[in-house]
Amino acid sequence: MNTQAETFSDKLLGFTVPDRSARGRLVRLDKVIDDVLAAHDYPASVTHLLEEALVLAALMGGLLKSEGEEAQLTMQAQTQTGAVSLLVCDYRGGSLRGYAEFDNDWLSSLGANPSLSALFGDGYLAITFETGGGQRYQGIVPLEGDSLAQACEAYFSQSEQVPTLIRLASRADREGGVAAGLLVQHLADGEEGRERLHVRMDHPDWEHVATMAGSISHDELLDPGLSLEALVWRLFHEETEVRVQSGNGLSRGCRCSAEYYTSVISRFPESERQDMRNDSGVIAVDCAFCAKTFELAI
Repeated sequence: MNTQAETFSDKLLGFTVPDRSARGRLVRLDKVIDDVLAAHDYPASVTHLLEEALVLAALMGGLLKSEGEEAQLTMQAQTQTGAVSLLVCDYRGGSLRGYAEFDNDWLSSLGANPSLSALFGDGYLAITFETGGGQRYQGIVPLEGDSLAQACEAYFSQSEQVPTLIRLASRADREGGVAAGLLVQHLADGEEGRERLHVRMDHPDWEHVATMAGSISHDELLDPGLSLEALVWRLFHEETEVRVQSGNGLSRGCRCSAEYYTSVISRFPESERQDMRNDSGVIAVDCAFCAKTFELAI
């Protein structure tokens, strides 16, 4: 194997196992994690949550058929009954961004490792896919289970009827954070007259793929010296054929700019813009993703 062509971090890797009607995505985020989280001083539990959410956004965004500028995956978790009221992450053409809103006092009362239900209460998860052709489809599921990964598995099962397995891992130390994940799916055959795979979660091919993929460990996902191609080989080297395809490089990609906000605010009537202006006569707009403030003289 040519080590120069191997993928280690901040880049998507796609693969398929044709004989098992399965596809997968692997990602390990390193610098991207630090760049996104640097915009805010999050407590440890929210940092961990955002790390996993960014990995999920990359994995699911990597499923988009179109990688054009308009193709986007948005994941939003929201509640009125939990310490974390809002979590938003999105992916577009390799660019990732995310942020969270939370009640710090409420969060502090939950301890060091709060559960998903403690963080969100009776919340919901909305996942939106937007294609380059202008098509948009969304699924909404309750925020149930022990993790965001389980909630996303439920989304694919309920909204997409696609058997899906997701494994996540994250670690933070003084040098920064690293987070990684694996997503594997069983695809419907598509031939008329054949039984749809989503009504057979016990399909033998899917059981085999899920067992192999589920054997991956946290240490393997986070090992900086283990390439993503090597991970695929460890999991599926006994298969007749495994096809691997390198995907987008990943980076923090907040799309805020003074020009963008000016174009939005300028659509408001002058009377409303007047109410937005501060004592200096400018309109201050805060970007929740990157924590920048734009002062617009319009």
